[in-house]
Amino acid sequence: MIRVLLVDDHAGFRAGLRALLSAVEGVEVADEAASGEQALALVGRAQPDVVLMDLTMPGMGGIAATERLVRDHPHVRVIVLSMSDDDDSVFAAMRAGARGYVLKGARKAELVRSVQAVADGEAIFGPAIAARMAEYFAGRERGGPAPGAALPELTRREREILGLVAGHLTNPQIAARLGLSQKTVRNHVSAIFTKLQVADRAQAIMRAREAGL
Repeated sequence: MIRVLLVDDHAGFRAGLRALLSAVEGVEVADEAASGEQALALVGRAQPDVVLMDLTMPGMGGIAATERLVRDHPHVRVIVLSMSDDDDSVFAAMRAGARGYVLKGARKAELVRSVQAVADGEAIFGPAIAARMAEYFAGRERGGPAPGAALPELTRREREILGLVAGHLTNPQIAARLGLSQKTVRNHVSAIFTKLQVADRAQAIMRAREAGL
């Protein structure tokens, strides 16, 4: 059972989400919050697997609330559900630790698939957001910094391994590719996460792509 916490300051929108998700087998709406502060207060009791987070709310907004949730409850996965599809909002949510970004008004099937995929450990973005991300990264590839100049806090080997992580290679595959032990690769990946201040491979991949690797 996937437990979901709904965070949005519009009660009618939350009611619609609750009705939609309650009809899905294997999904349970654990609780609702009308603000970031209320979400943080409820998360310990509600024990959600996934949080559907609005960006613009009175008081603490969705970005700040996502940062706190990811920091204090790393097992909880956040999907931003917003009207905004501008680059600043999308990448701010990603940097805050959101594992998905879906526009309000998305079809039921898309929203349900996003909840299920993120609960399963994936990072997912709606089609419109994915298209914007593709355009952004294509622009970075054409005019972004050279890989060697990117992420100067990393060593040459760490940049090399991060590039392979961004290519969705597993640690054993990276070890085989570079002729290293799996333990050495694990140590490098851990050092990369620490230096980039990211929690997992999905966030590391986003940082790598932002840097043009």
